[in-house]
Amino acid sequence: MGQLAQIWRHPIKAHGREALVGATLEPGRALPFDRQWGVTHTAAKLGERNDGGWQHCRNFSRGAGVPLLQAMDARMDAVTGTITLTHPKMPGITINPDLPADQDKFIQWLQPLTPSGRPQPTGIFKAQNALTDSETLSLSIMNLASHDAICAHIGRPLSPLRWRGNLLIRGFDAWDERSWVGKNIRIGSAEFFIRKEITRCRMTEASTRTGERDADTLGALRAGWDIQEMGVHAVVIKAGDIAVDDEIEVLS
Repeated sequence: MGQLAQIWRHPIKAHGREALVGATLEPGRALPFDRQWGVTHTAAKLGERNDGGWQHCRNFSRGAGVPLLQAMDARMDAVTGTITLTHPKMPGITINPDLPADQDKFIQWLQPLTPSGRPQPTGIFKAQNALTDSETLSLSIMNLASHDAICAHIGRPLSPLRWRGNLLIRGFDAWDERSWVGKNIRIGSAEFFIRKEITRCRMTEASTRTGERDADTLGALRAGWDIQEMGVHAVVIKAGDIAVDDEIEVLS
């Protein structure tokens, strides 16, 4: 058995990350408040569907096109509904993403981080559940041993937060998680179905410290293992609580 090493959520898709010590999970739902909001841009095409249902990731600002977003941290206060965001190039800001005035303030705050020639941020979209990369809502699991193997191939240590995973796990061999696809696992009292591997984009090339692209993570995956995947999508199938240091059991 391995263990759950870290839990991370990203309240605003691609805009900051927050460490948790535990969470309560429900079947078919994402980590609470993970990717609850997304930042729309000038090239977004949401169509007539604007009821908070799932939308494709191309409609939102992401680190693949705006690498400086990778250096953003977040802290959410669920009682007040506010999110505090920090970035090494900007003074911190605290907003309620549901309030129009705060949305406007946040969009203005983001503009210096967005390269010219890229779609510019325009507003905040709130999802009913989560703006995950696929319509099947899931949590993402990253094996720290697989991350270490990539670092060894590149030749220097990198932060595992580049992968923007929800659950970082330890105690397994590198790439063990790839064999879990189609199987169930248990973490704490929750159970998950491992749906598929996660195809990676250029956001992982950017430093979580500076937001500058400084590592060819996609090239390392191709050269070392002939893949573009890192981590797996895990769909909650049994409600339960998870916490850092919980054991992980592969069930079938």
